[in-house]
Amino acid sequence: MGRIISVANQKGGVGKTTTAVNLSASLGKVGFKVLLIDVDPQGNSTSGLGIDRRKINISTYDVMTGMKNPEEAIIKTEFSNLWLSPSNIDLAGAELELISLEQKELRLKSAISAITGEYDYILIDCSPSLGLVTANALCCSDSLLIPVQCEYYALEGLSQLVNTVRKLKNRANPGLGVEGVLLTMYDGRLNLTQQVTSEIKKYFSKKVFSTVIPRGVRISEAPSFGKPVVYFDENCKGSKAYMELAKEMINKSQTA
Repeated sequence: MGRIISVANQKGGVGKTTTAVNLSASLGKVGFKVLLIDVDPQGNSTSGLGIDRRKINISTYDVMTGMKNPEEAIIKTEFSNLWLSPSNIDLAGAELELISLEQKELRLKSAISAITGEYDYILIDCSPSLGLVTANALCCSDSLLIPVQCEYYALEGLSQLVNTVRKLKNRANPGLGVEGVLLTMYDGRLNLTQQVTSEIKKYFSKKVFSTVIPRGVRISEAPSFGKPVVYFDENCKGSKAYMELAKEMINKSQTA
């Protein structure tokens, strides 16, 4: 059975999609079979893997609303061991459509249940909100990975995310845990970075990953070329950091 991990934080600009794309690519690069499910209407994970959102005929939206099977939406990317269930702007309407459906928070779980055994890891790139689509992602996940930017407002809204996780655990997914908190856009030379890191470690204790993701031009450039940074420039600091994150996560799951 594949391990399902949602990458989520309702605060935008924290490196959520960058992490979903590059962690997926890194896991694939070391030999694991990976599916990345894009449930963000902006579709940045989709374009970040070189897929033109305008040319998508079947997307995660069709899967969640029950119009298509997940196998019909999944695309094999050009990157090693990496598949994608793409997203486009159609998914923006899913929030309203799901409200009237039965088991509205379990639509994605039900849809992908038949294929979870085909992958070692399934990562879900969530939208920067805590609506029904994100709830669907969390309800079908084993755990939640939270990227947090090293800035002054880093902890803003995290308590709301934790409360949402707690409610979903009680109501629909008792097995949901926190995979870890990932510090992004890290610059160890700054006092602010050290202060934020200290606060996050107080808040999340041992759930903070040892690996941190540095600021980097190559990380920012890679999406415009439709490539994960681990393929765009495998020797840059950002690539090395995401490969280390993949290894840390693998080791963590093997020793759990």
